[in-house]
Amino acid sequence: MPIYEYFCFDCKKRVSVLFRTMAEADAGASACPDCAGQRLRRLMSRLRVLRSEENRIESMAEDSSLLSGLEQEVPRALAHFMRKMSDETGEPLDDEMNEVMDRLDSGESPESIESSMPEAGEGDDGGASGLGEL
Repeated sequence: MPIYEYFCFDCKKRVSVLFRTMAEADAGASACPDCAGQRLRRLMSRLRVLRSEENRIESMAEDSSLLSGLEQEVPRALAHFMRKMSDETGEPLDDEMNEVMDRLDSGESPESIESSMPEAGEGDDGGASGLGEL
């Protein structure tokens, strides 16, 4: 059962249309599932490749642009790296970490942030994880 994507000129949305058979899809008789409009233009479907978490982390390690600046301890590079890790792992940053990332983006040092936000340097076990150690 093929699924094709269309742009509906009636409701101005990108929609997916499921056909029960290939013959039905080839006939091209389709209607918008949102507004039942008939004025559809078939689009190139997006391609998505599923990768394991291990595979995603490996590809990040191979990305030299992602790692550049970390060895010189550039605050913006650290923020970029941490946001990318959050995106790749699917773990969202909480409000406190977003504040830390914003401050790193502005060029503030991890040590300065840690001294003004001592609670940000604590791990889940109450011990210090230390922003300056990142």
